[in-house]
Amino acid sequence: MIDKPRDSRETGERSSSSATAERSAQRIALGADHAGFALKETIRKHLEQAGYVIEDLGTWSEESVDYPDFGRAVGERVVARQSDVGIAVCGTGIGISIAANKVPGVRAAVAHDVMTARLAREHNDANVLALGGRVVTEAQAIEIVDTFLGTRFAGGRHQRRVNKIADIERDERASATRAKNPG
Repeated sequence: MIDKPRDSRETGERSSSSATAERSAQRIALGADHAGFALKETIRKHLEQAGYVIEDLGTWSEESVDYPDFGRAVGERVVARQSDVGIAVCGTGIGISIAANKVPGVRAAVAHDVMTARLAREHNDANVLALGGRVVTEAQAIEIVDTFLGTRFAGGRHQRRVNKIADIERDERASATRAKNPG
């Protein structure tokens, strides 16, 4: 189980008043397992300096932990609208994205470059970015994160596709409910 999240508003770690109003209003849930810990810390510091409000959901060391706990925590914060978007980091970004995507309403995307980060937001309205701490460098990660956060959903034909994803989710939840309550 993970400890209470660390919110930069509570710890006084929030950056200077030079941050834009838009950034300071944007809340980001940030979580990682042990393999993503070092990169999470780099991302957290960068985002706080840029004026974002960070909810650090852990982990807080390189001691072995299970990525599903942190992928779920990030996803739940985003779906509950406690955070605007999430960033989740594990060794490859794959496992933590799979875990986050199990939370209904999450659209987590693994990005290993700026193009996939941009398209995840622009075409898929991804609300969680997953990164691989063993795959991308710190510099690449910062560039990917900045691209993800700076890109808006294009809507249009892409909205129809995002709606179809939501339909699948709704159908699966209804099917699961019927299976639990036959009759």
